[in-house]
Amino acid sequence: MKKILLIIGSLIILIFIGVVIFINKFTHSPLPDYNKDITISSLNADVEVYRDENGIPHIIAQNEHDLYLTAGYVTAQDRMWQMDLIRRATQGKLSEIFGKDFFKTDILLRALQITEKSEMIYDSLDENMQNALLSYSEGVNQYLEDNKKNLPIEFKILGYTPEKWLPTNSLNIIGYIAWDLVSAWSNEIILFKVQNAVDSSIFKNFIPNFDGTGTIYHLVDVPNTNVENNIDAVGSQIFELGNLPFMASNNWAVSGSKSVTGQPILCNDMHLGFGSPGIWYQMHLMIKGEINVTGLSIPGAPGIVAGHNEDIAWGLTNVMLDGSDFYIETINEDSTKYFIDGQWKDLRIEKEIVYTKEGDTLIGYNSFTHRGPIISKFKKIEDKAISMHWVGYEYSNEYAGVYKLNRAQNWDDFKDATSNFGAVAQNIIYADKQGNIGIQLSAMVPKRIVSGYTIFPGDTSLYDWKGFIPFDSLPFEYNPERGYIASANNKSTFDVDYYISQYYFQDFRYRRICQMLEAKDKISVDDMKEIQADQHSALADDILEKIIFEVSKLNLSDEKYKKTLDYLAKWDGTLTSESIGTMIFEQFNIMFIKETVADEMTIEVYNEFDNSKVLMNNILIQLWSNKESVLFDNINTPDKKESIEDIIAIAYQKTLDTLSEQLGENPDKWQFGKLHTLTIAHPLGKVNILDKIFKLNRGPYAVGGSNHTVSPYSYPFDNNFKVTTGASHRHIFPVDDWEAAQTIIPTGNSGQPASKFYLDQTERYLNNEYHEDYFSIERVKENAKYKMTFRKK
Repeated sequence: MKKILLIIGSLIILIFIGVVIFINKFTHSPLPDYNKDITISSLNADVEVYRDENGIPHIIAQNEHDLYLTAGYVTAQDRMWQMDLIRRATQGKLSEIFGKDFFKTDILLRALQITEKSEMIYDSLDENMQNALLSYSEGVNQYLEDNKKNLPIEFKILGYTPEKWLPTNSLNIIGYIAWDLVSAWSNEIILFKVQNAVDSSIFKNFIPNFDGTGTIYHLVDVPNTNVENNIDAVGSQIFELGNLPFMASNNWAVSGSKSVTGQPILCNDMHLGFGSPGIWYQMHLMIKGEINVTGLSIPGAPGIVAGHNEDIAWGLTNVMLDGSDFYIETINEDSTKYFIDGQWKDLRIEKEIVYTKEGDTLIGYNSFTHRGPIISKFKKIEDKAISMHWVGYEYSNEYAGVYKLNRAQNWDDFKDATSNFGAVAQNIIYADKQGNIGIQLSAMVPKRIVSGYTIFPGDTSLYDWKGFIPFDSLPFEYNPERGYIASANNKSTFDVDYYISQYYFQDFRYRRICQMLEAKDKISVDDMKEIQADQHSALADDILEKIIFEVSKLNLSDEKYKKTLDYLAKWDGTLTSESIGTMIFEQFNIMFIKETVADEMTIEVYNEFDNSKVLMNNILIQLWSNKESVLFDNINTPDKKESIEDIIAIAYQKTLDTLSEQLGENPDKWQFGKLHTLTIAHPLGKVNILDKIFKLNRGPYAVGGSNHTVSPYSYPFDNNFKVTTGASHRHIFPVDDWEAAQTIIPTGNSGQPASKFYLDQTERYLNNEYHEDYFSIERVKENAKYKMTFRKK
């Protein structure tokens, strides 16, 4: 028996060792050797690639062909599976690797016509820009050829091989980003459903209102665009007909007059979904005497999207443009025609063949009017045919904009570059070595006869767009007297005669940024770090005292009530993960809104409504601004007219009940971070065994902040405080000394789970730490941990 047990034990140990060796080889064989030279016959000269302690490649080439070829190769070394995943999303081919559950998603993605637009853009590019894309694709494909037996583990797990990379695959990323940032797709359709669910007399309460809020652009002289825009008259008429209806960011800059350096400092943190690999790839591109630019690139596309070169720095925030309009179409019985302006026109019907991982071939269809696709089926609207006109279908050339930004030397160059941004609507902030600061709204703003926050009748062309606002008529600021500029997805301006959007965020983050910038005469890099880390809430400043006043009037004898009210009274409005006041405040706001408005609509519609931060924050402010609002009366209790006091009593009691159920009966244990957590998750990390074997995910981490703080860790209101979006990077650029630049991303530069650079920046990011961003050749070489040379064969 002892011998048998010894043999069995030995076999178990051997099997375990074998499994460990296999997993180690499986995960580590795809990892690139950053010190290994690469030989490529199509190079014109040798290219040096230095990687620093964060695995960031600094590419030094002698010509553009070699620069972009190498950029494609090194990006593929670290992010090839992510690049292919984005490509598949833009082509509607996710079912091929994830299975038939993605069939409807693929049909929607194909309706966006992203590849068709990319082909149009490519044909319009000048020779240099086309060559950059061709060279980048060449580098990606050389990587695929060199590593066809050692591709990243995701390809092995999912059992497929990527196709060759095409220049249009890089351009597809324009459509990918534009769609990711579109606000009307969710908010406008939600408003439509709310309008159909609530009494017409109260619907106006749900339309976002920004009266009295801070704006980004403070304009004095604005060109008149002569846009016919009778918002009130036409809008009211539409509503009376009865049959019609995050991603956020911060950037700011101070001039030399407000800087301790005497030169501008520019900051940026774009807010996108958390996940691994992260959306940004840090990279530095250099040709001596021609280009020297560093910052963030998107895996799959050449160029730096946000960063700095030797002369200027720039950063971006989402305009929150209403870049989509929706139309209720009249369709004939066999769904082949639509009615407009008194006549029937043919729908363009596209047959979509979708191949699945299971080996099935599925057939779907997309129908298009002259405006765009019929999208109602994707939004679970069965009784109406609703079409969408999206700016993403129109020609815009953000790739040319990035290409030019990388080479811009002054404000005029910057303006020329940013004029190419259209579907990807951005507030682009600027600072230069000459001491100038500025910000430009760069977007394709449709010319409408009425604000676009409703759904229009499709049987007339009256509500079709009449072109776009000229770039020269879009808002901008340049060297304002106050010495700083800022944007945080808040309202653009009140000073133009055309409609931009109704889907801005409230100005909580913007006001807090301005407050902190104005608190000191001179601002340093360390001050900028404090602002980016700040989790004090302007929303709490606005409503906390009101909440405490109203809750204290309840005068309950319950000990839990007394203790939680005391926590609120002592809370300073800063949303730390350790704070109990924060937990009560955030939970109460959710309950307060739900108890006020959920009775006005079905639970299905409310569940969509409470998933929109824009609409939820808007209704919260409107309710506290009007204590006599008709919304406080519960329509399900006709014998009683509820007041704000009644709603507060119910909402506060449900807040206590909910937190007791989730965190226990003792409020002393109700720290915010116990529920408010962040997990950086890989797409395959949902499979528990894969996560455990390959260490795909990180977290959960207890975090503070929310969508209304400068440092945001945002969560859907229906997701029990689980964080999904936040700062996708943090950058601080002091233009007097580029070597003093500070940066961080929440993930790491490698997308390969076995790499030492996979999620290696996460802990530093959570602790509000930064790393240096080496820029001069001397500093790059001094701090290099790896060096590889791409040699001409």
